[in-house]
Amino acid sequence: MQPAIVCGRLAVLAGFRRGFYEALTARRDELFELADAVLCTDGAVKTLVELALAPEHQRGHGALYDGINHGGLDIGRLRRAVGDAPLPRAADGRLVLAVDVSPWLRPDANTSPDRCFCHTYGRGRDEHRMIPGWPYSFVAALEFGPTSWTAILDAIRLPPGADVVAITAEQLREVVQRLLAAGHWTAGDPEILIVMDAGYDAPRIAFLLADLPVQILGRLRGDRVFRRPAPPYVYNLKGGRPPKHGGEFVFGDPATWNTPNVSTTTDNTHYGAATAQAWDRLHPILTHRAAWADFPGDLPVIEGTVIRLQVDHLPSGGDPKPVWLWWSRVDATAEDVDRAWMAFLRRFDIEHTFRLLKQTLGWTAPRLRDPAAADRWTWIAIAAHTQLRLARPLASDLRRPWEKPLDPERLTPARVRRGFRNLRAKIPSPVRAPKPSRPGPGRPPGSSNRKRATVHDVGRVLATGEAYARPEHHKKGTKPRRKG
Repeated sequence: MQPAIVCGRLAVLAGFRRGFYEALTARRDELFELADAVLCTDGAVKTLVELALAPEHQRGHGALYDGINHGGLDIGRLRRAVGDAPLPRAADGRLVLAVDVSPWLRPDANTSPDRCFCHTYGRGRDEHRMIPGWPYSFVAALEFGPTSWTAILDAIRLPPGADVVAITAEQLREVVQRLLAAGHWTAGDPEILIVMDAGYDAPRIAFLLADLPVQILGRLRGDRVFRRPAPPYVYNLKGGRPPKHGGEFVFGDPATWNTPNVSTTTDNTHYGAATAQAWDRLHPILTHRAAWADFPGDLPVIEGTVIRLQVDHLPSGGDPKPVWLWWSRVDATAEDVDRAWMAFLRRFDIEHTFRLLKQTLGWTAPRLRDPAAADRWTWIAIAAHTQLRLARPLASDLRRPWEKPLDPERLTPARVRRGFRNLRAKIPSPVRAPKPSRPGPGRPPGSSNRKRATVHDVGRVLATGEAYARPEHHKKGTKPRRKG
């Protein structure tokens, strides 16, 4: 690599580190060194206090806990610094964003407020559980091609009883506005594509973000029922209002599908022949209930394209089931359909980022009590991940003897982290030298804690304030809502 290019990329990394330091408002030296310890320590971060033993952490373990619990962080300023950094793009130059929720499980933290029941997977064979914790909503920019890299742009903690769709829509609006302000999208560029899983109401999010240059792509349950456009109005002597909806499109009943508007077949390395069928201008029927209860006037008709993806086989060898997608645009071409389902498959890259945050960077390792401290530590982990992404083209492959060599552009985040200590030595640090001090006397021997911590119940209420009750069609052994 040419020296000028190396210096330019080092300048980008140094600029972000300087912006990160300026976003710290209290205990900034400690919090900045804590992020460096996360990046430079050997192995995975298992406990918070062990970071005090890293050479990059020049202060004691008391300062470490004091920085996490009482430090200051201007999250808005750090959000802008993350958004100003270079972002990955798809093959056509389009920004592709993924939104998903990852929980910080805290089942035994009875003294921690604002916990709610988090839906977890993989706790047993086909077993899903609701475990108390702090759910965080992440937004990340996806990269084109098979990779485990993403660019985390935002993270917020979801409070108990929150309207997840409304909060997610507002979070996406703020992220897109920051991207527009940073110049990542200008007039004439392809619209930003936002992909999400089945836990989100994609049509409602598309309606809430209709004024932004975005497209929404979300997965749908296999028992949904959509409607076609209303037929042309024919005058009737008996009167009556014109129809608002057309015939039914039942996902579980092929007899209601008719001929698709677009049908494509693509050979895929992992899934074999992937057949995608698309039906244009389908919409769900909305009612004045739940999220639409207070909507003024007539409910809107949110049209989009329904895509059914069927593959030959799965890499795991299981039985492949069809995947239903809803795209917020109409009049889709074959190229649009292929780009949509391929972008949805890239959504799973964010799962690699969650595993890196939890298993390597130690995002959920600390046993913190205060939710504000959890938010502070979450953004320190995001700042560390962003530095790894910016250091990616500069890192050397310090592989283990049993690992295969990789090209510089194919290095994983864990391998980039191994060489970050060498890159850190080439960048000036804004941290001031620590002052000599002595540890405090602590609690007198033999005394007990006279101030008991408050015990908080786990919140499990809906956005309407009603108590949560599991729907009948979600219970094991029940039949789907519609089969035709």
